[in-house]
Amino acid sequence: MTKGAFREKADIILASASPRRLELLGSTGIAFRVIPSTVDEPPAEAGETPGGYALRMARLKARDVAWGHPGSFVLGADTVVAVGEHILGKPANVEDAKRMLAMLSGREHAVVTGCVLVGPDGETVWEEAPASRVTFSELSEEAIAAYVATGEPMDKAGGYAIQGLGAFMIARVDGSYTNVVGLPVAEILKVLVTLRAVAPRTV
Repeated sequence: MTKGAFREKADIILASASPRRLELLGSTGIAFRVIPSTVDEPPAEAGETPGGYALRMARLKARDVAWGHPGSFVLGADTVVAVGEHILGKPANVEDAKRMLAMLSGREHAVVTGCVLVGPDGETVWEEAPASRVTFSELSEEAIAAYVATGEPMDKAGGYAIQGLGAFMIARVDGSYTNVVGLPVAEILKVLVTLRAVAPRTV
């Protein structure tokens, strides 16, 4: 792990296989274990809000891992892209990716990351679903097709990666940038410090 500004004071587990979340949490300097959840991720229920759905998925992941690892802090997270109350998942195929990007072109949408932290006793000690607002530039059909051809959109919610090749599409971000990438680092670190799970590193 990177020797950042903080150090861990407890056993911390990230219940995610996402390399983006691993990198973001690792940038703080704290040591943690990665134990991905294996639970199925059901689709959103009728009338479920983007924030409600993201939190439900994060709870499933955190509790799944925490059940087998008592005594640890377990962090689960799930990121969704939403246009209004319409949730955009990962594209089913190339045409679906093009459809999503055309929908996002020239307009604002929300990126919501549901975060759930389960404490050493197995109880949820914190949960939140911060939302960031992202505005896309106007995209031509040719630009959309060229980006989709890179393959990057196919495993990303909403069909794009703000920190990757899709950066050229982003006109504006309101709110936490790391939240859009997949983890609201500032909020999570504040909670972990409050719970005495991490502390600033002494110089």
